[in-house]
Amino acid sequence: MNFKDLAAARYSVRKFLDRPVEQEKLDLILEAGRKAPTAGNRQPHRILAVNQEEGLKKVDLCTRCRFGAPAVLIVAYDKAEYWVRSFDGENSGPVDASIVTTHLMLQATDIGLGTTWVMFFDPAKTAAEFKFPENLVPVAFLPLGYPTPDAAPADRHAQRHPREKIVYYNDFS
Repeated sequence: MNFKDLAAARYSVRKFLDRPVEQEKLDLILEAGRKAPTAGNRQPHRILAVNQEEGLKKVDLCTRCRFGAPAVLIVAYDKAEYWVRSFDGENSGPVDASIVTTHLMLQATDIGLGTTWVMFFDPAKTAAEFKFPENLVPVAFLPLGYPTPDAAPADRHAQRHPREKIVYYNDFS
């Protein structure tokens, strides 16, 4: 699938089959995350792959947005590893983790799996349930699995602002 088709095919899957994700496919997805670009190539991202019942029960304690997925990837960043912009002290951690999450989603879509980017979770509860070290900050949950035959994009999925509203050339005037 070319990138244009891949980007168009990806949508937030909220209905998953009760079918495990094969380790080979999970490995392929995780490798895509490993190869994602990060600021200064600092690679502060950390991915927790949750695919066992005990861990999935913990996910359910942290968010109501697992949607029955048989696996969840929790993407975090390490505060000791991110790049810091010298002009204002802004750190790259959340952006780097977001780029990684995008790579994970697109790779999953390319091999016939579905995902949903979830930001609706309790970070403190997540850190406690999964024994995150203090230096790790969770950014996204990514439920992952095979979409049900009736899974479909949300009604608003295809609604996009016109290009003129989001793209400017040379300045914002």
